[in-house]
Amino acid sequence: MAMLTVRNLPDDVHRALRVQAAQHGRSTEAEVREILAIAVKPETRVRLGEALTALGRKVGLTNEDFDVLQQVRDKTPAEPLRFG
Repeated sequence: MAMLTVRNLPDDVHRALRVQAAQHGRSTEAEVREILAIAVKPETRVRLGEALTALGRKVGLTNEDFDVLQQVRDKTPAEPLRFG
């Protein structure tokens, strides 16, 4: 696990973090971890798999449609990249 040091944190911000952590029943360090996780990985982010599934349902794709696509797709192995 990585470690992070935050320097020059204003006293009022530190106090607010301690109060918020206490309200949530966790340590200040755990509170900061939660705040950072929410900030960089919000629950409302678009998840590609879920978005594609929702789109497929919206347009009415079925397993049979997918089976047809599997049968007609080109199964020729891709050519490797050549440099130079």
